[in-house]
Amino acid sequence: MTDTERYLDAINERLQDFCAERRGEFERISADLVPLVDYCADLLTGGKRFRALFAFWSFLGYRNHPVNETEFEALVGIGAALEMFHAAALVHDDLIDQSDTRRGKTAIHKRFEAIHENGVWDGSSQRFGAAGAILVGDLMLGWSSEIFGQALLLSPNTSVEAACRNEFSRMRVEVMAGQYLDVVEENAGSSRPVQESVARANQVMLYKTAKYSIEAPLLIGTAFAGGSETQLAEMSAFGIPLGLAFQLRDDILGVFGDPAVTGKPAGDDLREGKRTVLVAHTRSSLSPLVSKEFDKLLTSGKLSEHQIGFLQQTIKGSGALAKTEQVMNQLADNALSALSHLEIAPAAKLALEALARKVVDREN
Repeated sequence: MTDTERYLDAINERLQDFCAERRGEFERISADLVPLVDYCADLLTGGKRFRALFAFWSFLGYRNHPVNETEFEALVGIGAALEMFHAAALVHDDLIDQSDTRRGKTAIHKRFEAIHENGVWDGSSQRFGAAGAILVGDLMLGWSSEIFGQALLLSPNTSVEAACRNEFSRMRVEVMAGQYLDVVEENAGSSRPVQESVARANQVMLYKTAKYSIEAPLLIGTAFAGGSETQLAEMSAFGIPLGLAFQLRDDILGVFGDPAVTGKPAGDDLREGKRTVLVAHTRSSLSPLVSKEFDKLLTSGKLSEHQIGFLQQTIKGSGALAKTEQVMNQLADNALSALSHLEIAPAAKLALEALARKVVDREN
């Protein structure tokens, strides 16, 4: 078994054990609470564990000796906390975007709607679904902090512990800021200057996804290894462009991805009216008349397959897809160039390079 396989197996076991413990606690209070934990546990079974792996290999990059058991246990906790945080963000994001599916399964808020409908309860099933998803997401945010705090009890010293806590806290704040900017853009984007749309979309992309998905895990791993300010800055120079490239790939998949692979309906980002960089490049290249029709469809909230096809063709025809792919590839090259200059263990550098290529070249 490789180091990566052992690490991922340990994270999966940690998350399963954690949810099993919470389930027992909740069940003793009331059987009605069980879905909160079961839905959480089910969501945690999926995913690629990119965030945990970036933290793991950035830590190994700055170690001059094999990982001891105490360090390994701490890293498992750190990775589990990052995955729990990511899952919490997905629950809230799906609710905000009103996505019906996640990873090929029913989204959490839709599961709570089904409980309400099947029980023939009073009130609105949609409001009940929203409330359930908010609470599950909030629980998972709290649990991610709990798991992270427990992991840091194994820190070698208080300076390392403080540095890791600072990076984790910054990550939480930045992703919330990015999420709100995304909501603002989806609602106000068509009323703002179109020539500023790409810059606004880039800002959303940086804070909502790039920093917490790639940069933050890298910095947490580096901080746990006792990395210096210079080493943290150098790791950030690798993580930021890679995180941006990662999100651009996600934007492309959200419009042109194969549903059988992505686990989401074709053109799902278009149905949700997401103001991505891909969309921003499209809008900035269209004539005012076509741009107005494009915006009208994008904000309609309901699109037919024909309308989705029209939007997809408009994006391609405008040159926005080719431009987005070009920018994505350049960002990936910039990230790999920064990685090549990092003074880290060769094995870690190879692992991080493989991860970097995987997050950009993925199909889901």
